[in-house]
Amino acid sequence: MTTLYSGGSLIDGAGTVLAEHGVLVEGTVIKRLAPIGEFAGFEGNRVDTSGGTLLPGLIDCHVHICFGAEGNPWAAMMALRESQMTMRALDNAQMTLRGGVTAIRDCGGKEYLEFAVRDACNDGRQFGPTIRASGRVICMTGGHGNRHGRIADGPDEVVKAVREQIHAGSDLIKLMATGGVMTPGVNPEDAHYTFEEISAGIAEGHRFNRTCASHAQGSEGILNAVRGGIDSIEHGIFMTEECVEEMTARGTYLVPTLAAVKNIIANKDNGVPAYAVEKCERVTVEHVKSIRMFYEAGGKIAMGTDAGTPYNRHGQNALELEYMVNDTGISPMDAITISTRNGADLMRLEDRGTIAEGKAADMLIVDGDPLTDITRVSRRENHRMVVKNGIQVTGG
Repeated sequence: MTTLYSGGSLIDGAGTVLAEHGVLVEGTVIKRLAPIGEFAGFEGNRVDTSGGTLLPGLIDCHVHICFGAEGNPWAAMMALRESQMTMRALDNAQMTLRGGVTAIRDCGGKEYLEFAVRDACNDGRQFGPTIRASGRVICMTGGHGNRHGRIADGPDEVVKAVREQIHAGSDLIKLMATGGVMTPGVNPEDAHYTFEEISAGIAEGHRFNRTCASHAQGSEGILNAVRGGIDSIEHGIFMTEECVEEMTARGTYLVPTLAAVKNIIANKDNGVPAYAVEKCERVTVEHVKSIRMFYEAGGKIAMGTDAGTPYNRHGQNALELEYMVNDTGISPMDAITISTRNGADLMRLEDRGTIAEGKAADMLIVDGDPLTDITRVSRRENHRMVVKNGIQVTGG
């Protein structure tokens, strides 16, 4: 089917606003983007975007679709059978799509159950976002993620663990450079993998054309990962000027996940483990400061939420744009670019992330102008329509 979207304004995902333009979608792709006058006489299906803004579907580069955002997601997940967990992962992916996010990167699941959901969504057997998945996170003995990750110590064992993820069908490699909030008994500031260990894992991932992401919160662990050639730093809480300088020089992405800490703090009395609350209260100020410093230095940022962590709900991923703008001073236009084009770049989704001819028709239409009011895109109640591969998922 061919559909013309026109009437409102358009943000292309690459920093440009276009007025009085039409977007002609043919099948799954954007066939033509042009001034509306070029479509005079078009008699096919039309969607009127008047009073609203059309922009690319959002891209979340850090989610956990096997986690359900309970106060203690790990305990809740362990109470489920594998079949139940797989169905919940599909539900979470579909809720995410309905919330305006048309592509996600799953950064750690459970026994590869999320791969079945990824494959079903990517090949069209189930409706859902485009999914890239890391498989099991790779961590040291006793390290962050050890309850469900692949434990590996020493460079040779880390290389073996990377090969296992590739053999299982992973799209990217996730390595745990530091401690973290949701694992008891570890300190977010502590470096876990040595430079030799993490660089060996990154090199092996790159050798097989996988991008590599690193959970990295403390500065020493961040630097180990960056110097080892990591593609993205996840969280980046305790960044120093040295971290910022080395990341910007190398073009390393930062995926901030503001929603993760923010939701734990807001729900600290609702079943969140005390150790996680204590660590979040300790890191929250430094987290915002680090993101602001990196942004002001011109660093590359891609949106990520850590959806699935406590009260960080799938389908509410777009709230991350609001946090970026209101908490860290990122401009609305930059927040949109971070959440569209940059995410596609990090995930190597060459056919997505912008509104342009030949790109996949992944689009979000919102009421009003998100450049003057970021809640137009961050709040689901302001979403008018979600389009995935040319199919209208919500609205219409």
